[in-house]
Parts: sequence; C-alpha cells; structure tokens
Amino acid sequence: MAENTSNPATATTAAEAVTTIVAAVQEEMKPPQEASKEAPIVTADKTRPVRIIVGSMAILTFLLSLPVLASVIWLLYMKGYDCESLLRLPKLQTGIGVALLFVFLISNLVVFLRAKVHALGLLVVMVPLILMLTMGLALVGDYKDESKAVIGSPTWLKNKVYNDNNWNYIKSCIYDSRTCDDLAARSLSLEQYDFSARKLSPVEFGCCRPPVICEMDYVNATYWRRNDHLGAGSDEDCDTWQNDEDVLCYDCIACKDGFLKAVRNKWWRLGLFLVLMSLLLIAAHLLLFIATVWERLGGM
Repeated sequence: MAENTSNPATATTAAEAVTTIVAAVQEEMKPPQEASKEAPIVTADKTRPVRIIVGSMAILTFLLSLPVLASVIWLLYMKGYDCESLLRLPKLQTGIGVALLFVFLISNLVVFLRAKVHALGLLVVMVPLILMLTMGLALVGDYKDESKAVIGSPTWLKNKVYNDNNWNYIKSCIYDSRTCDDLAARSLSLEQYDFSARKLSPVEFGCCRPPVICEMDYVNATYWRRNDHLGAGSDEDCDTWQNDEDVLCYDCIACKDGFLKAVRNKWWRLGLFLVLMSLLLIAAHLLLFIATVWERLGGM
C-alpha cells in the first residue's frame, strides 16, 4: 500500500517539472519572435518620411503646372492687340498656347508615372521645358542678334514695325480702329492741364498728339496750335504732325515707337512668364526625380 501511495505524488512532481521546462523554453523563444515581427515595422518607419517627401514634391510639381494651363486658356481665347495680326502674331500666339498645353500634359504624365519611368520621364519632360525656356529668353530679348529670326522677339518686332511697307498697313489699321477719334471724344471737356495729366496708351500718345518736345499749344486732343518760337522744327516729328484727322502723327517715329511698345510689352511679359515657369518646373522635376530614386533605394 505504501508503494501505491507514493506513485501518484511522483507523477505529479514530474508533470510539474515538465510544465516548468516547457514554459521556460517558450519564454526564451518569445523575444526572438517578437524581434522578427518588429523588424519590418522599423523599416517602414524609415521609408515613411521619404514617401512624404516624394508625395509633397509630386503635389508641388502639379500645382506649378496649373499656371501653364491658365496661360493656355489666356493665349487661345484672348483677343490680340489691334493690328498685330498684320505681323502674323496671332498665329504665334495660338502656336505657343498649343505647345504649353503639351508641356502641361507631359509634365503631369511624368508625375503620375514617376515610379515606373522616373529616369526616362525626366528626360522626356526636360526636352519641352528647355525649349520653353529658350523661347522665353528669345521673347524677352536676351539673345539680342540671335533672336532676329524668332517671331515676337524685340528685334524681330522692331524690324517689322519700322519696315515702310509694313508700316503703311499698320497705320491704316490704326486709323480704321478709330483710336484717335475715340480719344478726342473722351477729351472734349478737358483743359490742357487735365489732358496732360491723363494717362494715354502708347499708341494714343505717339499717334494722336504731337511729341512733347514740339511744345505746341493744346486746343483739343487731336488739334494743337503750332508755336514757331518754342521748338517747332526741333524734331522731325514736329514737322510731320498735321492737324488733319487723316494725318495727325501717323507717319511720326513716335507713332511707330508707340505701336512697337504696346505690342512688345505683351510679348515681353509672355516671354518672362515662360522663363520663370520653365525654370520652376525644371527644378521641381529634378527634385522629384531625386526623391523618387531615394525612395526606391529604401530611404538610405
């Protein structure tokens, strides 16, 4: 009976020992398992800031392309300056608008496909952006003599406006647009001081009134009394001016300068816009490319 009583106690003790050993083994095995599970989480934390940077650069590049789209709408739907159609400028305006639409589409296509074609995409988008920059510099007049052949550049415009054959058509167009007649109608009740303080357009100032150097006495906007003792004849335009509504100062150098200034200002502003936007987009795409490559390398 003594042997039968001791056997259950021995079995219980052995079972408890086995249970303790198993628990100890499980406890020892647990930290490596948790470490292996936490390893991917550490990697994900490293790449998360890179993904944020890439996403931010993609959004910034898209936002920078929106002014390009706005300029497309402006170029395609804006009415050209009076008489500039004689210089084929509306065709240039439409051509630049279509080209900018292409730049907008290519830029955003590269942004959305950056993960697949990051290197090729950078090369594809840089070509139209560099052409855009070159065209902008030409319109601004940065190339001087080299921009003579570029339609819309300051040198090209000056050569066209000062060409006698072209000017005959331009001055007829200015006359038909009734620019000076409208100025006279708006200034009927103005005295000389009020008229002098009035801001005139370049064409109105150059074509509808005699040059200031002539020192003529104001009667109305298109009629001035010549004063032979004060400076009449001191400038070629002073002799060209006539108080005839069909003549006025349409043949004056000042009239050519006024028309040239009005047209050139528009294209100079467009050129400046092209330069600034192309530089910003080039910088944005370069930074996006660098961030994308960094992301592919795991943020190292």
